Amino acid sequence: MDADLALIVGLGNPGPKYEGNRHNIGFLVLDELAARVGGKFKAHKSGAEIVEGRLSGHRVVLAKPRSFMNLSGGPVASAVKFFKPTTVVVIHDELDLPFAALRMKFGGGDNGHNGLRSITKSLGTKDYHRLRFGVDRPSGRQDPADYVLKDFSTVERKQLALEIDRAADAAEALVTKGLEAAQNAFH
Repeated sequence: MDADLALIVGLGNPGPKYEGNRHNIGFLVLDELAARVGGKFKAHKSGAEIVEGRLSGHRVVLAKPRSFMNLSGGPVASAVKFFKPTTVVVIHDELDLPFAALRMKFGGGDNGHNGLRSITKSLGTKDYHRLRFGVDRPSGRQDPADYVLKDFSTVERKQLALEIDRAADAAEALVTKGLEAAQNAFH
């Protein structure tokens, strides 16, 4: 059995009120990945809902923090401490990308994203992979914080399932083929 283990974290807010929000794209992508590994999320002592399985033969732990977005760091750090992954991937919404655009990187700043800020603070490092899913910026004067807590538009929802599937493919490529190959395939 290989020693490599990837912890794939999807960011979102818990509860039915937030399910279809732009801010919950990380949870939506993790639901697709859980279906691929044939697992159901279960509460874990880390403070996250967890699924363990394999993607293309690689061991993965999928984690949805049970805290609100701005407190995601605690459950992520607890999961890292418990599972000791060799790779950490965080899937999150990104205002500075057009809808459904995907970008992957290793490290970097939080760009005002409270979930990333919390994770970086709790882990004590910026050195983890990010899979950014574009949600676009709001038009007019709408507050970005309010915008990400709204559901995807009717037009966006028509293609959302396909884009979630593509983001899950990108996460799987990142874990199985590495950052550069995944970037080449999905940017």
